[in-house]
Amino acid sequence: MSSSDQFQRQVFDEKARSQFARCYPEQPHLLDHHLAEHSLLTLDALARLGTSLPGTSVEYNPGDLPVGIAPEDVPGNGMTIADTILMIENSASWAVLKNIEQVPEYEGLLMALLEEIRPLLEARTGKMLKPQGFIFVSSPGAMTPYHFDPEHNILLQLRGEKWMTTFPAGDPRYAPDEVHEGYHLGGHRNLVWQDAFEAEGTRHHLTPGNAIFVPVMAPHFVRVGETHSISLSITWRSDWSFAEADARAFNGWLRKRGGSPTAPGRYPEQNRAKALAWRVLRKLGVG
Repeated sequence: MSSSDQFQRQVFDEKARSQFARCYPEQPHLLDHHLAEHSLLTLDALARLGTSLPGTSVEYNPGDLPVGIAPEDVPGNGMTIADTILMIENSASWAVLKNIEQVPEYEGLLMALLEEIRPLLEARTGKMLKPQGFIFVSSPGAMTPYHFDPEHNILLQLRGEKWMTTFPAGDPRYAPDEVHEGYHLGGHRNLVWQDAFEAEGTRHHLTPGNAIFVPVMAPHFVRVGETHSISLSITWRSDWSFAEADARAFNGWLRKRGGSPTAPGRYPEQNRAKALAWRVLRKLGVG
């Protein structure tokens, strides 16, 4: 069955698109989706995809990690990516296949989904930029540690269940300004966890047919239920997200030189001067 044959109905119906329009770009929100069983998203297909992707586009490790862990402390699982995926029910692992749009069939799947919401998102944050797709394959009980991501993101749950706990984007209690700056200057996305955070987050239950919109740089962590999980993350960037990222990087450049910069705002017009300054510095090779 071709990819186009499997999209006889919209994946995001009118209700889901209306919910998305109300929450985008700042509020995490559960949505429904109608992405049924798909030939590109079986374990066999994903094992082949994982093997075909470059090594930089594949990440996998043991799934029994603590919610807060430094990136240098994450161990390997001693298996290949194909075996990790094919044996996911019993391999006690977590895997992500990054930038699936590198493969034409998966690029078609990603763009078909994004086209359904493109008018809604472009009305709020301008042109959809840098569309990317990520597939997560997780063993029962696996943990994705506390982190943030630079993209606007909708995560579609396809198999199994997950609990995602989200925290407000831009709140320095959950991700200090210096951590944002370090990330945008090349640091890791994992964040420092405090046990007190758990009671302060918003917990979202995801089962097949559920999706969740996650705002740019909103801290979160994920726990998988009692069976293995497959999730598809469709992401995009915007002038807004790039402006905040560049303003954060500029602040980091200033802080390294003794400055005490004010955190950027969450909207492009608040960040344009700093973003432009960082882009000039990069072009000059100073940043």
